Amino acid sequence: MTKRTLRPLPERLLTSTETAEILGLRPQTLRVWRLRGRGPRYVRLGSTSRSRVAYRFSEVQAWLDTHTFNSTSEESVSHWSDDD
Repeated sequence: MTKRTLRPLPERLLTSTETAEILGLRPQTLRVWRLRGRGPRYVRLGSTSRSRVAYRFSEVQAWLDTHTFNSTSEESVSHWSDDD
């Protein structure tokens, strides 16, 4: 009998709407953040600027981890700007 190796399941991609809901934001906010190079890293599912966008949950979690603090004194000024 041969041994079968189980492959990990691929990570499910989240829509902009699902990601916004997880973060408590509007999808439009994520669009603005993408334009400004902010927010969680995303995947462009196509080769044009109008192609669908998706988010890996692990990237959303990583972004949240970099924006998690114990106190306001722990926050880095580099995380925030005047237009937040």
